[in-house]
Amino acid sequence: MDDKLSIRVNVADRYYPLRIDRKDEEHIRQAARLINEKVLQYKQRYNDKDIQDFLAMAALQYVIKALEIENKHDTAPLVEALNLLNQKLENILAEE
Repeated sequence: MDDKLSIRVNVADRYYPLRIDRKDEEHIRQAARLINEKVLQYKQRYNDKDIQDFLAMAALQYVIKALEIENKHDTAPLVEALNLLNQKLENILAEE
């Protein structure tokens, strides 16, 4: 059974038809709502700019946030430190 859904999403006063998994609908609509809110904030602050500028700034702001979150969840340094600690413990135990 095809669990796809056809929706239209409004982003910055333009409608985009999407075919999505039903389970993703809420996230997609929420993402569009957040983008529209951010674009509106920029519109109210800078009335001499183009909608494309507002979209670019909104995208930049959200990608910066995503990268910050991604970096917070980077476990590579922790894994490396644990491996080094484990190696030191093995060396100490091997000496006894």
